[in-house]
Amino acid sequence: MSATYSELRAQLATLTTEAFRPELAEIDQLPTAEIAALMNGEDATVPTAVARQLPAIAAAIDATAERMARGGRLIYMGAGTAGRLGVLDASECPPTFNTDPSEVVGLIAGGPSAMVKAVEGAEDSRELAAEDLTSLGVTADDTVVGISASGRTPYAIGAVEHARARGALTIGLSCNEDSALAAAAEHGIEVVPGPELLTGSTRLKAGTAQKLVLNMISTITMIRLGKTYGNLMVDVRASNEKLQARSRRIVALATGAPDEQIETALAAADGEVKNAILMILADIDAPTAAERLKVSQGHLRAALHATGPTP
Repeated sequence: MSATYSELRAQLATLTTEAFRPELAEIDQLPTAEIAALMNGEDATVPTAVARQLPAIAAAIDATAERMARGGRLIYMGAGTAGRLGVLDASECPPTFNTDPSEVVGLIAGGPSAMVKAVEGAEDSRELAAEDLTSLGVTADDTVVGISASGRTPYAIGAVEHARARGALTIGLSCNEDSALAAAAEHGIEVVPGPELLTGSTRLKAGTAQKLVLNMISTITMIRLGKTYGNLMVDVRASNEKLQARSRRIVALATGAPDEQIETALAAADGEVKNAILMILADIDAPTAAERLKVSQGHLRAALHATGPTP
């Protein structure tokens, strides 16, 4: 047994996410319905664990929004499940918030093929993380989020170390206390949902916890950037029939306008929901709406205040 293997085994034994639960040692003997009930009960504890980190999450989001408002990117980096969750969150931002794919980026150790098949040794390389960020040309305006359930994954730690050295904002999201990842980042977020139902299977509660936090980071950052009007997704990109129908419904909910007026406004605004809403509520044409949104940096409520009282 190598010294490195022995050290890693000892390290894993100290992690909450790797802890063995003797009370579940006979879980394979239980009826399916009882196992499902156990899993459901375990999952119900995750939001409470997230709630304990809300102040740290909010601080990280405000800092992220500040960087993105001046042109920075949000970059998620992780290995395995953590990396896949980052890629998933990033890939959902363009259709939801009309962001360019380059604005919110998900990188997984080992590259795109690692989304469906493990890439041997990729997560163990700090150097690989530095290479991935170098290829992106990370700058001081960017935010890099290292994601790791254990909080010890070299790829995630290497990502925040490299980014921080270049002045970027760094966030370390882990599911263990006193993690190396949180210590390496400017903003450490340690959501600790406890030992897993299956020992060490961090795609379960830890994965759910990370998904919830990533939802918060991207969604609330986009709210701060003016991508919503109230709780309406006014920057939605209508790339399919369902989203086209949703676009029309959003304009209707925001304005109360009849269908014919909504169709006319959307056509004049080239399908841009935010522009169509401003046109209707402020009674202005498409070029004027576009200019006022440009001046307000895309914030619809601010653009409406500039033209009169907000409905």
